Amino acid sequence: MEAAKKKTNSTSYHHGDLRNALIIAAAELIEESGSEDFAMIDAARRAGVSNAAPYRHFSDRDDLLQAVGELGYYDLASALNEISDQHEAGSTEAIIALGKYYLGFVVSKKAFFNLMWGERGYQTLLNIEDKQTKLRSNGFWLLVRHVEAWLARENVTDTNPADLALKMWAMSIGTAHMALNYELDHFVEGIDLDEIVESSTLAFLQGIRGNRAD
Repeated sequence: MEAAKKKTNSTSYHHGDLRNALIIAAAELIEESGSEDFAMIDAARRAGVSNAAPYRHFSDRDDLLQAVGELGYYDLASALNEISDQHEAGSTEAIIALGKYYLGFVVSKKAFFNLMWGERGYQTLLNIEDKQTKLRSNGFWLLVRHVEAWLARENVTDTNPADLALKMWAMSIGTAHMALNYELDHFVEGIDLDEIVESSTLAFLQGIRGNRAD
């Protein structure tokens, strides 16, 4: 995970940051193997600590995996906020850029798919107690704000921004799921994922404009 790499260049335990070192160690193990199938002892060895050390911060492996998933959400939200800041609020370019990054992030993090978007990811979101943190965690409400601003710029008052954003979000996650399972190439070989996001987003927004004109 990018946030993990920024926090430290090594997974070795130092300066008392045991919890962070273990999360980074687990994330690296998952990324290298492409699987969540590791033992607590593996994370301890990667972090350079005793076999018992992980239990100072995590009750079990599931608890550690939840923390890795939260790190993934942090990475995603941080990157999406940076992209948002680079574009005018409510611009078509902003909405497309957010969609492209989101799709690319999901596809590039195949090993973490279940931790963030599968059953385990759903449970991770449920376990985040702070409501505002939960809303910000996967970037969806950032997209809603841009869609809301776009609707205001277009003088559209009869469309729910959360509903429209959800349809775009679902399109991206569905496309990502198909890409991860190599299903897209069955239909169009070598299809460009960015082009799918851009053309689909433009179709959504043009549809809204067309409905307004009618």
